[in-house]
Amino acid sequence: QVHLVERGGGLVQAGGSLRLSCAVTERTFSSLSMGWFRQAPGKEREFVARISRSGKTTGYADSVQGRFTVSRDNAQNTGYLQMNSLKPEDTAVYYCAARNGPSSDSGSAYNLWGQGTQVTVSS
Repeated sequence: QVHLVERGGGLVQAGGSLRLSCAVTERTFSSLSMGWFRQAPGKEREFVARISRSGKTTGYADSVQGRFTVSRDNAQNTGYLQMNSLKPEDTAVYYCAARNGPSSDSGSAYNLWGQGTQVTVSS
């Protein structure tokens, strides 16, 4: 059974940075594309970023473009989301997701999900 374990959330001041990691217990990690999503209180889950299986193709939500960077290390079976210039509106529970297929902006395309990690940005 494949598990996704996220780490790296926390409390940070506006303008600060955090790096989230998503460790995948899957020896064929390189066969999985990944997505990052977030859900703020009272709001629906929204797409944040995605990365292809090779890591060569990425995509971002307009709200994080230029501030967040998604990456992966297939040798370490781990994906990352580097978040810079954080804003209070970035406060949410962040989830990583994976699927055996092309990356997608749609959460429904992913069948593997992490437990989520809280990111809180204070003003």
